[in-house]
Parts: sequence; structure tokens; C-alpha cells
Amino acid sequence: MRPLLELDQVSYAYAESIPALSGVSLAVAEGERVAILGANGCGKTTLLKLLGGLVFAQQGTYRAFGREITDPLLSRDPFGMFFRKEIGVLFQHVDAQLFNPTVEEEIAFGPLQLGDPPEVVRRKVRETMELFSLGPLAGRPPFALSGGEKKKVALAAVLATDPRVLLLDEPTAGLDPRSSRILVDLILEAQARGRTVVTSTNDLHVVPEIAGRVLVLGEDRRVLASGTPEAILQDRAVLRAANLIHRHRHAHQDYWHEHEHEHPGVFHVHPHDPPSGEWIA
Repeated sequence: MRPLLELDQVSYAYAESIPALSGVSLAVAEGERVAILGANGCGKTTLLKLLGGLVFAQQGTYRAFGREITDPLLSRDPFGMFFRKEIGVLFQHVDAQLFNPTVEEEIAFGPLQLGDPPEVVRRKVRETMELFSLGPLAGRPPFALSGGEKKKVALAAVLATDPRVLLLDEPTAGLDPRSSRILVDLILEAQARGRTVVTSTNDLHVVPEIAGRVLVLGEDRRVLASGTPEAILQDRAVLRAANLIHRHRHAHQDYWHEHEHEHPGVFHVHPHDPPSGEWIA
């Protein structure tokens, strides 16, 4: 079977001297859960924009739902409308996609734009707000919410259109642990409902929960590694090469040692050898 989403040697640059992706190939099957890892600036956001039809391959090809995706194709209906409905995008900075006067209107916006009948829109808003426990926030303006609440509302608004594919850009970035946990649970709920989910993240400790496969982008904007979460997260050489972990030298009483730290994040690997006054690798 042909993959649902497929990139073949795709390159993209915002300017001639600023490459964002360099010959990236990726195939995503229907219902698959893929995490994209990489340091800031390696092209993760650009990759999701390309998958979401927000920018277009300058070299190589992108196919989705059996069609090669181009600007002219998405500018025409019915396929353009079909594509926009089937792929939902959650931006890293969700303020860019929250613009309605109230939370309730924010969630209703997508179904209304897709032409759903009023009774269907009301049902989708009601069900989505119940799923995300947003009832108490229904009449509040999104700009007045906390960061975690904004991300919940933005994800709810995306899911209200019932897309087959979710593209999530750093969904837990900037959240406190409780809000991050709530958002991960909501992502897991979406996956349990059979949606295809591609998530870019540097939050390594959530990767085994949200992904069945991991793609690592290097700082040269190329694919550095691909594999299961277990294999990738245990490959310290790959994580160091991608600048996802780094090493610090610390003094403890009369000896020094090195700690490997997730970068950025909260997970740490601390190998301690007996005090010797030497560097510990």
C-alpha cells in the first residue's frame, strides 16, 4: 500500500543561503505515530509546514492521499478543501491560530468554514468541549488564557474538524509538567481514535508514549537517524550529534565528573564513578 504521506528527497530554503530542509525523505502510513526530533533550527517546523501544505517543496516531491501536493492543486477545490479538512496543524506558538472572541467560537470556526450544518457544528463544539473539559472557559477570550489552556483550546479547535492527520509542532514546549501531562493524554486520546499523528519535539521523555517511530534531523537539515523510540533514545552518539543532549563538567567534593543532559528538557543521565580526581566519560 502507498503511504498516506510521502516525502521524496525534499529540499526547501527560505533564502538562497538559508536551507531549511536538504534532501529529506519520509513515509508515514495511515494510523502511524511518528516523532520528529532535532535541535532548534534543524527544520522540524518547516517539515511540518510542508506536510500541512503551508509551504511547498522546491526540490523533490511530496505526495499525500495519493496526489502530488503543489500550490496550484491546493488552490483548487474539491481537493484543496479535502486536504485542509483531513490535515490539522497545531503550531508551536498557538497565539498565531487563536483569533476568535471566545473559546466556544474558536472551536466552532473550523466546522463552520467547512460548511457543516448549524446542528452539526453545535454537536461538534459540545462534544469537543466535553472531551477537553473546556466548559468553564467557553465564554472567555482565548488571549486571556494561560499557555496550557491556549494549547488545549488550539488542539480542540483542530480536532473539531475531525482530521485524519494531526501535525503537532512542539506541543509540550513551554508548559509546566501538569499541563504537559494533560496535553500528552489528549494526544494519546487522538491516537486511540485512529488518527495519524506526526509530532515534532525536543521533549525526549514523552517520545516513547507518543510515537512508534522516530526520525532525527541533524543540524545539516538532513535525516540523521530513524528507528524505534527505544533504539533512538538509547543511541547517545546520535542524540549528541543532533545536539539533543550535551555534556557538563561538574565538581563534587574532591573529584570531577561529566553529566549527560537532555537539551532542552528535564531528563538527566548521571554516571558516577568512584572519586579519582579524573574526568569521567
